[in-house]
Amino acid sequence: MRIPEDIIQEIKYRNDIESVIAPYVNLKRRGKNLVGLCPFHSEKTPSFTVYPENGSFYCFGCGAGGDVFTFTGLMENLDYVESVKLLAERSGVALPQDGVDDSMQRLRNRIYDINRDTARFFHQYLMSENGRPALDYLRGRGLSLATIRHFGLGAAPDSWDALLVHLKQKGYTESELIAANVVGKSQRGSLYDRFRKRVMFPIINIRGNIIAFSGRAMPGEDKQGGKYVNTADTPVYKKSANLFGMNFAKNYCAEQIILVEGNMDVISLHQAGFQNAVAPLGTAFTTEQANLLARYTKEIVLMMDADAAGQKAIRRAAELLANTGLSTRVVVIPDGKDPDEYIKKNGPERFAALLQGAVSDMEYKLLTAANGLSLETEEGKLKYLNAAAEIVAGADDVVARDLYISRLSDQYGVSRTALTAKVEELRKRSIKTRRRKEIADVLRPKSAREDVNPERRRSPKAAAAEETLLAVLLKNPDFYLDAKEQLPPEKMVTALNRRIYEILLTALDEGKQLDISLFAEQLLPAEIGYLVSLQNSEKARQNPKSVLKDCIRVILEEDMMLQMADSADKSPEDWAQELQKMINQKTKGK
Repeated sequence: MRIPEDIIQEIKYRNDIESVIAPYVNLKRRGKNLVGLCPFHSEKTPSFTVYPENGSFYCFGCGAGGDVFTFTGLMENLDYVESVKLLAERSGVALPQDGVDDSMQRLRNRIYDINRDTARFFHQYLMSENGRPALDYLRGRGLSLATIRHFGLGAAPDSWDALLVHLKQKGYTESELIAANVVGKSQRGSLYDRFRKRVMFPIINIRGNIIAFSGRAMPGEDKQGGKYVNTADTPVYKKSANLFGMNFAKNYCAEQIILVEGNMDVISLHQAGFQNAVAPLGTAFTTEQANLLARYTKEIVLMMDADAAGQKAIRRAAELLANTGLSTRVVVIPDGKDPDEYIKKNGPERFAALLQGAVSDMEYKLLTAANGLSLETEEGKLKYLNAAAEIVAGADDVVARDLYISRLSDQYGVSRTALTAKVEELRKRSIKTRRRKEIADVLRPKSAREDVNPERRRSPKAAAAEETLLAVLLKNPDFYLDAKEQLPPEKMVTALNRRIYEILLTALDEGKQLDISLFAEQLLPAEIGYLVSLQNSEKARQNPKSVLKDCIRVILEEDMMLQMADSADKSPEDWAQELQKMINQKTKGK
């Protein structure tokens, strides 16, 4: 069942696509459209296009596309109905209570309830006599009771079913508990608590809902399952799209966010007054997390651990953040300590001074390029200068390049002319590589189109004609009766295009206005992107009726050819006569 079309259109009217996308993407006007860096994949050249004329967007790099509901769903990890509800709520549109299939939303709401009750169970256990060892551990890490309550920290009992029994008594079903991932199911079919004998960190999204948990093994205990056990992705949680502490940091981060490595780092910094700290959730930093940060702040300070893994994490995060346009600086913590250790030993004032001394991403790269090299030897100095030249060549700002070339020349006694020549040589090589990649990205829609419609490989000529036909009808719905009369849906060669064609014909038969939202509940996100690429293509801008007629002829011919290949009942001459007869009948008088 669907939300009424007039309600959908009202929500769209109150949430024009430019205003919905602008907080997430820095858009620039290009003619009647807008372009920006895609929030769904990493890129340096804008391939994300917004079409205000028809309220759609499409990325020529990754194939993502749709309308305001699709975009909101992709950014907020929501399904179609949830996206409609969110935008309706934002714009003050009342939704009817009947006629909406919200079974997935009901499950999500149940999972939110389960997570809330689970967090209460863990917190109450932490504060009980049995939870004393976990509480002593947290207090021993320097956390106050106020901080423990603020973050809702808890502890999981040393039991296989304490939480399971507790939640079943509250009326939750086994399938709901498994969907929430607070309970697991063994190969023998028995259920068990996923978190046992661990300190528990609830993960809260920016809307204040508990969406997941991270459980840390107690010191000295058997770390079966690893030091940390984390909630797997669920209908309400995607670990690559969330950040620990973001629910609090979003209120204190207009100018700057501190990105650290772990939960305890975040909590210690917040307790010390640095409430703009966040951390990834047990995974490498992702594009989705970078885009989330870009919505809330201007600058990121990277403060990862000083070991090799931490340095690698800094390089990856800096690269992803550069694509968002955010300013990035790096703090090198002395003595290889993590933020939690440093602030406990040195206090907030020393930490603030450390923060003030954060270096640019470029300076950090130049500092770490010297690791493992003896700069006292000619060989070591040469290796470092070659590495440094490659780093400087990556700077797009000509003034920055000049500044660092001058600094390196003075510091290491090398000719400025020679160093400049080396940087420019590397830069030209890098630009050529980047251009080849950008060209490949522009060409990706062809392969992306084949990925979403794999039958295209089998019948490229028919698929191309079908795509053009759909593009014509999306722009010229008045032609649909001609298409319907001459081309029955079953004659479409590829299943995806046939499905889109059927939805389109049905909608127009019912007198509906063609709109992406008509397809949203019947197509997958990738298929919606494919549809939008057709809607906004340049196919058949001129002579659309003539182009439509040619497309129908090609599709009928290709359908007949495929039938011939699959049948030995008729001779080629018989097939040719039948094909010509069909074409004559379909196009007579047209």
